[in-house]
Amino acid sequence: MALKDILPSRLGFGAAPLGNMFRDIPEAEARATVEAAWNDGIRYFDNAPFYGAGLAEIRMGAALAGRPRGDYVISTKVGRVILDEIEDVSARDLGEKGDVFKYGRPNKIMNDYSADATLRSIEDSLKRLNTDHIDIAFVHDVAQDFWGDAWLSKFEEARTGAFRALDRLRDEGVIKAWGLGVNRVEPIELLLGLEEPRPDAFLLAGRYTLLDHSRALQRVMPQVAERGLGIVVGGPYSSGALVGGPNFEYAPITPAMAQKVARIKAIADRHGVSMKAAGLQFSLANPAVAAVIPGASRPERIAEDGAALRESVPADFWRELRAAGLIDPAAPLPGGA
Repeated sequence: MALKDILPSRLGFGAAPLGNMFRDIPEAEARATVEAAWNDGIRYFDNAPFYGAGLAEIRMGAALAGRPRGDYVISTKVGRVILDEIEDVSARDLGEKGDVFKYGRPNKIMNDYSADATLRSIEDSLKRLNTDHIDIAFVHDVAQDFWGDAWLSKFEEARTGAFRALDRLRDEGVIKAWGLGVNRVEPIELLLGLEEPRPDAFLLAGRYTLLDHSRALQRVMPQVAERGLGIVVGGPYSSGALVGGPNFEYAPITPAMAQKVARIKAIADRHGVSMKAAGLQFSLANPAVAAVIPGASRPERIAEDGAALRESVPADFWRELRAAGLIDPAAPLPGGA
């Protein structure tokens, strides 16, 4: 089944902030944020055991309890099993993600891409999410940003374990779709080059955004579209950098990137365009993209995202960005600008 046929809308909810990403979020605020998303019509929710060592899934499960299960779609991820034992959170090696979830639960995170761990991960996620099924499973972080030089061996572990297990679960109807959930283009390119297994979708975070899209555009977007697969764009605001935040790619923004943001914002201000609208609408203009899932940890952010998607953006804005060299010449633009 095509990803666009599974997802109920083009705007979803990215749950990473519910895992206390960057800050300790009060329970009431987390609950109110999910409820705001529901009330704004969002029916696609993406999660992962990694987000706060199960915290995001637990919070989402509680917030969605009582909602008709057929009314919404959930994706979560495999590759990490959350244990009952406690570990020193500051000693975790999370690659480039550093201490992003240092305010999450202290439960030990076991990285494991085997078939058995994949099945266990899904079973544990079902309990935390308080549901009887998940719709989409993404294999999480089999990429260089997390594993460094070992990433290819981890990919191979997933190829003979998680990929085949998820292929089977999809063919049996237990899940509707599976793919990779990564922050890098290379593993998607590698998987697309294999004869088997047969993924349906990809969650690509931070790599098809207004600030960073050329590599994805060249290496994977055309292939994904040609094969009738789909991409969910995570992190469309590049860790908040696009909308004035202090971080880009989970780390403090560099002066060069800050200057790029300022140049885009100057053009946006001149055309009366919000940066959120520019970010979301750019990502969605690519035919390979089925949905965007900005993360939110405050209820008021949800309404902003919905408004940004509906905002009218003049074609001249996109043309000026392209003329200024701020958008790749090959990138599809909204409305065919």
